[in-house]
Amino acid sequence: MRRLPMTASFSFALLLTTTFWTLSYGFVRPPTLLQLQSLSGSGNYLTREELWFDQTIDHFSPYDHRRFPQRYYEFLDYFRPSDGPIFLKICGESACPGIVNDYLSVLAKKFGAALVSPEHRYYGKSSPFKSHTTENLKYLSSKQALFDLAVFRQFYQESLNVKLNKTKENPWFIFGTSYAGAMSAWFRLKFPHLTCGSLASSAVVQAVYNFPEFDQQIGESAGPECKAALQETTRLVEGRLATNGKAVKALFGATQLDIEGDFLYFLADAAVVAFQYGNPDKLCFPLVQAKNNGEDLVDAYAKYVKEYYLGSFGADVETYNQERLKNTSVSEGSSDRLWWFQVCTEVAYFQVAPANDSIRSSKVNTRYHLDLCKNVFGEDVYPDVAATNIYYGGKKIAGSKIVFTNGSQDPWRHASKQTSSPDNLIFVPPNFVWMVFICSSFKLVF
Repeated sequence: MRRLPMTASFSFALLLTTTFWTLSYGFVRPPTLLQLQSLSGSGNYLTREELWFDQTIDHFSPYDHRRFPQRYYEFLDYFRPSDGPIFLKICGESACPGIVNDYLSVLAKKFGAALVSPEHRYYGKSSPFKSHTTENLKYLSSKQALFDLAVFRQFYQESLNVKLNKTKENPWFIFGTSYAGAMSAWFRLKFPHLTCGSLASSAVVQAVYNFPEFDQQIGESAGPECKAALQETTRLVEGRLATNGKAVKALFGATQLDIEGDFLYFLADAAVVAFQYGNPDKLCFPLVQAKNNGEDLVDAYAKYVKEYYLGSFGADVETYNQERLKNTSVSEGSSDRLWWFQVCTEVAYFQVAPANDSIRSSKVNTRYHLDLCKNVFGEDVYPDVAATNIYYGGKKIAGSKIVFTNGSQDPWRHASKQTSSPDNLIFVPPNFVWMVFICSSFKLVF
């Protein structure tokens, strides 16, 4: 890396190149970081040493001064303290057990960067309360979480300056994927003075009430043969549910899902992950083969679900059980209730069946989602997506120096920004992502 003199009075270009998945992190029921590492072949952490910061519970009240301990991590092995950048990796809607040894470690080593990663409020060990009742969840929102990041950023920079006896700030760059990708874009939008840029991968910046495009993208990605096999499988399952629901649920190892919609949602998600994580052949090959050979499609799909979705992918049937979602106890594994609260109050993303040519069951509709919100959280809980989009701008987000990357087969790209503007860049990468920005104090070039 070539650095210009620190006395220079002009801006520098930030140019990053990094390998990135073309299919991005899931959203409705996010897999854990451990699941993602298993899928990507990476099981190593740069650090799992827990650090703690006293965070404010309610940033928007001038009278409430309560605080809670927020967990975070730092990795400084490659850090050049005098002028090295600080990469903040946003932990999203699950517990954050450490900083994973992934592509960011390559960037940190290349550019002398520090890596820091704060855990999202309420998730993992960063809960303000000992119980996740609906009343206690009222401070769980993207707005509060963004303020958490801003306060943490200031705390960390000031602590670093005191420690190193310096006054100049390091440049900060924000990384995030999926919901955390939206957070990355929103952080740059709301706090542009605290970061020189953001990478927003599969960033679902547009809150959507009904989201049939999700299922439509799965059909497009599957191709005609696999799509037809999936649609026939759905019809067969619906027929067997009407005559012997207990038996068909047992076939998929999901007898605990008493609500029919929960079971059908579980089956729909099982198909989604094959495309979202780049493994369509694991689903389509055996299903199309069974259809062509006149074999039982439901049996073939059940085999895929048990061996891949519940097996190597590591999904848990219980995460689809509304009775479990009612559980208010606090644990590192309680992220499902927390995420559904954000879905049911802020962003929705109701993955409803399209009116025509749907893969998922038509019973996975708006009514199912609204009933879930009411059943799990109470009468008055529903998503105000209009307010969310007014606050952030949706796909018309006005922030600058944000790189949006979306996998071409990722169904979540339909809730992301996909058209370039003078201030932002859009990429749908086959293998590589190029990020070009103007930052004030450093130049990154591969």
